[in-house]
Amino acid sequence: MSEQIILNIAGVNKRFGGLQALTDVGIKITKGQIYGLIGPNGAGKTTFFNVITGLYQPDTGTFELAGKPYSPSAPHEVAKAGIARTFQNIRLFGEMTALENVMVGRHVRSHQGVFGAVFRHKAAREEEASIRRRAQELLDFVGIGQFANRTSRFLSYGDQRRLEIARALATDPQLLALDEPAAGMNATEKLALRELLVKIKAEGKTVLLIEHDVKLMMGLCDRITVLEYGKPIAEGVPADIQKNQAVIDAYLGGSH
Repeated sequence: MSEQIILNIAGVNKRFGGLQALTDVGIKITKGQIYGLIGPNGAGKTTFFNVITGLYQPDTGTFELAGKPYSPSAPHEVAKAGIARTFQNIRLFGEMTALENVMVGRHVRSHQGVFGAVFRHKAAREEEASIRRRAQELLDFVGIGQFANRTSRFLSYGDQRRLEIARALATDPQLLALDEPAAGMNATEKLALRELLVKIKAEGKTVLLIEHDVKLMMGLCDRITVLEYGKPIAEGVPADIQKNQAVIDAYLGGSH
């Protein structure tokens, strides 16, 4: 049986005025993979992420999500389509509890709408209870279930990162897109993050990951694309990427 392609993107170009930020970028991610996107600072990784998730509109490109044409539009429409993302900088609702933050993510899949929320009829109450249960399950899954009722801004840095991932998972994404989730973490927190991502993969989820920690990426990803100056210079399994001379030159600044 052939593998299912979750995300298939080709020919993406993006220009900002006189700057060509992306040139003919594409990736193909198979269901259940952890797929990495790496490159030196300014390589275009976050720009490409922002195109995929609807924050930037591409100049050109073809997009398919789970075998169907997909048009990156407004971020909330992208979430409904099945792509959930986190950001380099933590973006939680700081005065809400951890549980409430995850419930916000889950409401993307709710059915009762504004009418149900206002009039609190039986179906709306039942759905809200279901959302609350699922939010607690996800907090337990990422390892911070004991902090469900803690205001999110009082969580540790690593636990805030876990909370962001739980909120993204609450949307039931076909693709979980994580933008530098290990940024600012210490060694212990990075190890815990790695274990969480392996756990997420074991649940059958597909992950697209940007990360500066190349060692973490090489030990975690199934396949990797490398960008330099907005162009793909290598794609393959980590063992091949590590010995690719173009990649070595891009990171170290010359032949080594």
